[in-house]
Amino acid sequence: MALLEVKNLKVYFPIKGGILGRTLGYVKAVDDISFSIEAGQTIGLVGESGSGKSTTGKAILGLERLAGGSIYFNGEDITRYIGKNRSAYRKSVQMIFQDVYSSLNPRKRVLDIIAEPLRNFEKLTKSEERKRVDELLRIVGMTPEVAAKYPFEFSGGQRQRIGVARAIALKPKLIVADEPVSALDLSVQAQVLNYLKDIQQEFKLAYLFISHDLGVVKHMCKTLAIMHNARFVEFGTSADIYSNPQHIYTRRLIAAIPDTDPDMREQNANNRALLTKEYEQDYSNYYGQGGKVYDLKFVNGSHFVAMP
Repeated sequence: MALLEVKNLKVYFPIKGGILGRTLGYVKAVDDISFSIEAGQTIGLVGESGSGKSTTGKAILGLERLAGGSIYFNGEDITRYIGKNRSAYRKSVQMIFQDVYSSLNPRKRVLDIIAEPLRNFEKLTKSEERKRVDELLRIVGMTPEVAAKYPFEFSGGQRQRIGVARAIALKPKLIVADEPVSALDLSVQAQVLNYLKDIQQEFKLAYLFISHDLGVVKHMCKTLAIMHNARFVEFGTSADIYSNPQHIYTRRLIAAIPDTDPDMREQNANNRALLTKEYEQDYSNYYGQGGKVYDLKFVNGSHFVAMP
């Protein structure tokens, strides 16, 4: 049984207009996607900005209203009470936010930031709470002394580690990591990613890892979902996606990964130009009317591609 199962998820945002503010239409941010996550598994959700990745993560957490679909956690349909603050689901699913600067309250000390979920869900004494916060700080490679400081006193990488400590405070089963390293330097990115992998092994966590960077996702995930125009264009193992990409959008994403070999520069540029030409000429083979992504079709094993 899957830890989390998402069926036909839809998130639509209304377009308002006129004097009375009537709904004239909808922006389909997420349009009928389905997937499941096993306990301890990491699934990468990849796509460009505006493809619907972050909205998917927020919908799973109850931060966006669903227009349709259902969400199952440990086999139980939790769609109706997904947004309730005190539910067991809220305790079991946490989030690491993309913006390390706005996700931490600048008026609160690190102690209060990390302890907030503990105060909401667990009845600890002051000494038990402080002991738990110190333990969480050590897990993410920080000393207990930093608990008295404020967010502005830390670098971006340190702030993100504080965010990770807050996310694991309640010992969740699933963490939605929304581009957790996109705002960090490369050296700091590697450090945070390694912490995430170590924490996953220690706590047996499952991750929904959202990113636009296929290079980062390759380091973290064995299963990938490629998202474009609010739908999945390709789904499979990392070997399927990197070694045998079928959809033109996936191939263009992979071609955009920087190559440090200067001898490959001209070849990579030519490859990108050929893919752009193919994308323009064969667009109808990959997208329907209005740019709608086709339904996923079985290719082999666990590999699925959006095809007519």
